[in-house]
Amino acid sequence: MNRRNFLLTGASTVLAAGPLFAATPRMEVLKSPTCGCCSAWIAHIEAAGLSVDAQDVTQDALWAAKDKAGITPELSSCHTGFIEGYVIEGHVPAADIQRLLAERPDALGLTVPGMPIGSPGMEMGEQRDPFDTLLVLRGGETLVFERHA
Repeated sequence: MNRRNFLLTGASTVLAAGPLFAATPRMEVLKSPTCGCCSAWIAHIEAAGLSVDAQDVTQDALWAAKDKAGITPELSSCHTGFIEGYVIEGHVPAADIQRLLAERPDALGLTVPGMPIGSPGMEMGEQRDPFDTLLVLRGGETLVFERHA
C-alpha cells in the first residue's frame, strides 16, 4: 500500500467511525442573579462534566419558564434548567441528570422540590436532610426517580 492509499484509507475509517469525541451536553439554566445556592449547584453540575450556560432572569421570567415547561409551584425550586429536551428543576444531583440522559424516559424531566439541606448547592456542613428526585411525567404526575438519604 502506498502512502496516499494508506492516508485515504485511514481518513475514511475515521469518518465512517463518527466523531472521536462525543459532544458534551449543554444545559441552559435560568436563575435569579442574587441566588448563591444556584451558583453552587451550577458548580456541582460543571464538576460532573456537564456544560452550563447560566442566565440571570427576573422572577417573572423564571416563573413563566417553569410554567411553560410544566413545573407547577409544588414541584418548583429556585432555578430551572433545560438539557436535551428535559427540564431540570432545583437541586437535582448531577448523577441523576446523567442517568436521565442515559435512560431517556418519556417524561418532562426531573425535580427536587424546595431546597433540601444537603442537596447539591445546599450544603450546610454535615447536615443532610433526606430528599427525593422526582421524575415529572408528561401528564404532570411524578414518580420517585432516586432517593437520597
